[in-house]
Amino acid sequence: MTAADLMARYCDGDAEAFRALYAEVAPRLLGYLIGMARSRPLAEDLVQQTFLKVHRARAAYIRGADPVPWIYAIAHRTFLDELRRGKRAAATPTDDGELPEQTAVLSGESAVVDAERPVVDRERTRAALDALATLPTSQREAVVLTKLDGKSIIEAAEIAGTTPGAMKVRAHRGYLALRKLLGARS
Repeated sequence: MTAADLMARYCDGDAEAFRALYAEVAPRLLGYLIGMARSRPLAEDLVQQTFLKVHRARAAYIRGADPVPWIYAIAHRTFLDELRRGKRAAATPTDDGELPEQTAVLSGESAVVDAERPVVDRERTRAALDALATLPTSQREAVVLTKLDGKSIIEAAEIAGTTPGAMKVRAHRGYLALRKLLGARS
């Protein structure tokens, strides 16, 4: 059953269809949001907020359309809302009067060596994630969507709410910046 079929059944009140849709979309959405937020706990919260918004907006869903880009667009807007909220949040000083260092940490599972999963070079992975974190949000989003999440330029543009041409430019600039940053670290 396709995501569009599941979404249509969910709109008709089928709770089991929602569970199946969630099981299909949530893992990919989580990967996208981890790449954007650089924090697994925050990304998990954003996934939940996204599906709550999907539930509330299900009457606006256009039947027959692929719901995945629509859900990603909701997730993207939810991420941006959280980003704005975080900029407004006040930092609380520690007991000695210093402001704590704010770091974004990507908590990942440990590398498991088996036939299906390649060996992970933790140092290179950390360097790539650190370099990705320095990119402007629009470029980071383009790289995450196109390279890490495997979306086409058209799909990525639809999710980000921009044109394919603008997404190409963002992705290209992001790739160039990453090459420069990672080349400098080699």
